[in-house]
Amino acid sequence: MISEETITRSSISGGTFVDLLRRRAEERPFEQVYTFLADGERESESLTYATLDREAGVIARKLQQAGAAGQPVLLVLPPGLQFISAFFGCLYAGSIATPAYPPASERNAQRLWSIAADARPRVALTTSSVMNSTRQPAGDLLTKTGINWLPLDAIGDDVVDDWQPQAIEQDTVALLQYTSGSIATPKGVMITHANLLHNQSLIQDAFGQTEQSIIVSWLPVYHDMGLIGSVLQPLYVGARCVLMSPMSFLQRPMRWLEAISAYRATTSGGPNFAFDLCARKVTAEQKRGLDLSSWSVAFNGAEPVLPDTLDRFASAFADCGFRRTAFRPCYGLAEATLLVSASGSDGPGVKEADARALERNEVKGPASPATTRRLTANGFPALGQTVAIVNPETLEHCQPNQVGEIWVSGPSVSREYWNRPQETEERLRASLPNDPKTYLRTGDMGFLDSDGLFVTGRLKDLIIVRGLNYHPLD
Repeated sequence: MISEETITRSSISGGTFVDLLRRRAEERPFEQVYTFLADGERESESLTYATLDREAGVIARKLQQAGAAGQPVLLVLPPGLQFISAFFGCLYAGSIATPAYPPASERNAQRLWSIAADARPRVALTTSSVMNSTRQPAGDLLTKTGINWLPLDAIGDDVVDDWQPQAIEQDTVALLQYTSGSIATPKGVMITHANLLHNQSLIQDAFGQTEQSIIVSWLPVYHDMGLIGSVLQPLYVGARCVLMSPMSFLQRPMRWLEAISAYRATTSGGPNFAFDLCARKVTAEQKRGLDLSSWSVAFNGAEPVLPDTLDRFASAFADCGFRRTAFRPCYGLAEATLLVSASGSDGPGVKEADARALERNEVKGPASPATTRRLTANGFPALGQTVAIVNPETLEHCQPNQVGEIWVSGPSVSREYWNRPQETEERLRASLPNDPKTYLRTGDMGFLDSDGLFVTGRLKDLIIVRGLNYHPLD
């Protein structure tokens, strides 16, 4: 494991992510860092540090000419390495990268509209194919909002010298990370270089990442787990990353496992449903020749981590070399950049609790098999992070063995939402009696004990019936 002193020194020496990439390009210019599998199986493109540095400079020059320095820039790009070049192009230009799903469906189009209306960007980076395929209502973004759309395939790379490095500090906002919007209108979380670097150090320590690590990911780069956990982490530690599109995985889940096997990946993961899908869909014939013995970190987060899923997956792929101790249940959210807590190398912990006691916000052992609810531990708060369990009504610390709202404080927590001062004060600057720290109110319910952090539900999903608490998962 990496010591706290080493993590702090690494983050400070990097300065910003711009400094980090430029240093990598100078010291290891021809080393391949990203590979993309176009159909989930075939290598179609790759990026070295030097190529990424050059492409970021070209895009940054164009953004500066468009007056986008210090402004949000929409990244409306299909899965692929162009997204990574565009992201770093924003950082190089001093712009604020604002990822958004391309409008391939009505739902994605509505979300894009929502993000554009909130962020009010002057410029959007996209491709000609995305522009030509947009339909209503997404097509209105091209004509009715005044956004300057820049197709990356139309940007020449003949002149780079005009790019002027910006005065970027650790407190400079690098990313506008929109929340999922599953229970409310998406909010733009302002993530600074300092937030990014601190969270990268937490991920590196939690997963034991080194330059020898190999990361495979199908996760969407438009959200925190895909972008911060799977794209930025390999550049931070100097490792290699192999990517495929989410659709390649969903169409044939075996592609994910085949890539892990073929590239001898050490780190890969996703939401609970991905592991469940593989355990249910992959056949004995497909498993023949699959070698998952290199997979030492199988992170699982972004939705409830179900013990039964872990059991099924570990059993289904034990013959392929998968070890149950590789599972790393995690907890995190956009407002905390990404990671808040993660399980250690001894594998996931599972606790049996009484479901009826949980309805009363109490943590007790099961009274009978019929009332047993199995919960997965999400590890302990990562270095530099403080987690408090708080009564959401009295706003005071819960007693031991009580369920409450999960509050988080630390350098990874964002300082504010984009143009939402009231919600910033309510959610990101909460306080506790006799505690000088400010906290993020996550809206998640859970408890923290000697076995780790357990998430039991969502505060806004809570249904109270005759004084008892019920969550949809129940």
